[in-house]
Amino acid sequence: FPSDSMATNITFHPGTVTYEERSQLLNQQGVTIWLTGLSASGKSTIATALEQHLLHLKKSAYRLDGDNIRFGLNKDLGFSPKDREENIRRISEVSLLFASSTSITITSFISPYKADRDFARELHAKHNPPLPFVEVFVDASIEECEKRDPKGLYARARAGELTGLTGVDAPYEPPEDPE
Repeated sequence: FPSDSMATNITFHPGTVTYEERSQLLNQQGVTIWLTGLSASGKSTIATALEQHLLHLKKSAYRLDGDNIRFGLNKDLGFSPKDREENIRRISEVSLLFASSTSITITSFISPYKADRDFARELHAKHNPPLPFVEVFVDASIEECEKRDPKGLYARARAGELTGLTGVDAPYEPPEDPE
């Protein structure tokens, strides 16, 4: 199992349950559905509704939400470009773990950089077996997002109280060819 981990004296310990066995026993295949878009585009709303619907269909599904993850796993990260990259790197790895357990993983993260979303896709493609990665662009205009603005972020950014808001003074690179 290749690793570029900084940790030393570690060895990957594979389990005895194969992906195929787990998939057959649970009657489900893993996938990551990656929702990306500006703040207030509707990512979390869509992810929540999709998770609920899938669970009612008796499917194992779990939602990873950008703000929620920053309360725990990523609470040590800010919003600098480097921290945003690390945020998405960690989520890419977590979503891969869920998908490899045959769960339907629904992520809702702004994930503003194309390279970071490509990294997540590549992780899934390199898995044995490769796992599906479905990129969904929740394409709402900045004007619409500012109208919604449930957290007041756009108003604060426009008033000069907040810097680094994606779409205002931080970049967002829309997907070129989302599924």
